[in-house]
Parts: sequence; structure tokens; C-alpha cells
Amino acid sequence: MTAAAAAAFNPNMCFTTPKPDQENNNNNNLLTEKPKNKLHKHPLYQKTQSSISLQFKEKILCLEIMGVDSGRALTQNPTLHTAPIQSIHAIVTFLQSKGIHLKDLGRIFGMCPKILTSDINSDLIPIFSFLSTDLRVPDSNFRKVINKCPRFLISDAADQLKPALTYLHRLGFTDLHALAYQDPILLVSSVEKTLIPKLEHLSSMGFSKSDAVAMVLRCPALFTFSVENNFKPKFEYFNDEMKGKLEELKEFPQYFAFSLEKRIKPRHLEVVHTGVKVALPAMLKTTDEEFRVLLKQGSG
Repeated sequence: MTAAAAAAFNPNMCFTTPKPDQENNNNNNLLTEKPKNKLHKHPLYQKTQSSISLQFKEKILCLEIMGVDSGRALTQNPTLHTAPIQSIHAIVTFLQSKGIHLKDLGRIFGMCPKILTSDINSDLIPIFSFLSTDLRVPDSNFRKVINKCPRFLISDAADQLKPALTYLHRLGFTDLHALAYQDPILLVSSVEKTLIPKLEHLSSMGFSKSDAVAMVLRCPALFTFSVENNFKPKFEYFNDEMKGKLEELKEFPQYFAFSLEKRIKPRHLEVVHTGVKVALPAMLKTTDEEFRVLLKQGSG
């Protein structure tokens, strides 16, 4: 958000309340009136097409002032086209009441424009109740959690968040603090479409179910990696080129977090060239300087 836009933004002047007899006609009435508030004098307002309705014009401008790409938001959430500007104002006000800062909303709405047309009572309130009751997040930390994972705000508390928490808890993810502040992406991931298939794929590599569970507990990010673009090519290289043993991956599942082309292959080829035996964690975790020292010491 630019300084000028930030200075111009004020919920009271950004969202005007239409008269009852005008509410149904706002999207059809062309802009023929004189500016009603300071917002209408804003440079961004003057640049928008004069042929669109007053309310729609204000809606676009308010999104842009908050730092939201209105075109992208409208494309990803077509319902936003007909959403009353007053409902958007209500959502902004509600989120602010939960500790979310105005400066946060551009990124949050930009990532998840569906929030802009959510229902406060049936969608948003249950989410904050989940954070408070199930994850034990204090009200003062709502902002931290939401900024870490805006997708919380478009996840159904009953059908998505609670089942995911139950499943993760059964696997051994008992640290609620870690789930809330470090790995919230796991809670907004589908149990049936993401979590279970990832675990099953690890088992298909030759790991027992208990070993696979131990690996994701050690490296929760495994649940976020693509099977086709991560697991398969990296495991193929580990198995065919590195001639590695499953035990190494059981002990160091973070292997899958490193880039195959930029880290794994170059480091492995240097190890092969020098003939030095280097443990998998040392080969990948060390800095370039530390790695060179390691190879030099091993070859000496």
C-alpha cells in the first residue's frame, strides 16, 4: 500500500451506505453524481472507468487502497462482483476486532479473496472459536496465526480444521503451539486428499507405516511436498545414483526439503569426485565453506 493510498483509506469514507430504495439499483446506475466523500476525490478513483456503477467503482477502489489486486480478486472470487460493499466493510471491521491490522489485509485478502464474501457468523466466528478453544491460541495472538496462514480464514472449522487436528493428533502431533505457529499449513490441508496420500506414498517407497509416521513427525514439511515433483525424482536419485539406504532417509527425512538440482546433485557429485564419505545431513546442511572444509579434511 502506497503512502498516499494509506493516508486516503478510512473505512468510514471508503464504504458508503446507500439508501434502502437505492440498494438494489446500485450495480445498474451509472456514475452521474458529484463526489459524495473524500474517497471520490482520490486519484485512483478518477482513473477508473466512468461507465461502471458508483458502488462497484467504490468497491474496486477500496480493494486497491487496501493493497488488494481487484482484478485478481474478482477473477478468483466471482461472487465479489455482486457482494454489497457494506458486507466487505463488516468483514474488515470484524477482522480488526480480532486484532488483525489494516496493513495486514492487503496480503490476507490478496492470498484468499474468498474471505471478502464470507459470512461472519457461519464462517469466520467458528474459525476464531477453533483457534481459541481447540488450538488454545490467546486472542492477542490471533494476528500472528492468521498472518502466518491466511488460509485459516477460508477453511471450514467443522469439516476441515477439526478433522485435520484430530488426524494429526492421532499421528503424534500433540504440540498445539507448533501446529498453530509453525506448521498451520497442516491444519488447512485435506486429510483425505493430502495428508493420507502423502503418508501412503512414503510407505510405498519401502518404509513401514510407523517409520513413515516418524518421518513426518520429524519433518512435518513432508506433508507439503509434491509427490510427482519432489518425492519421486529425489527418491529415484537417492536410490539409483547415490545408492543410499532407507535408514538414512528415516534418520534424515529433511533430505526431501533440499533442491535436487541446486543442492543434492552438485554436493553428491563433489563427494563422488573426492571419494570422501560424508553423512547425508553433513552433505546437505553445511554451508559451501563448511562443505569444502569437510571434503578437504576427508581427503587429507
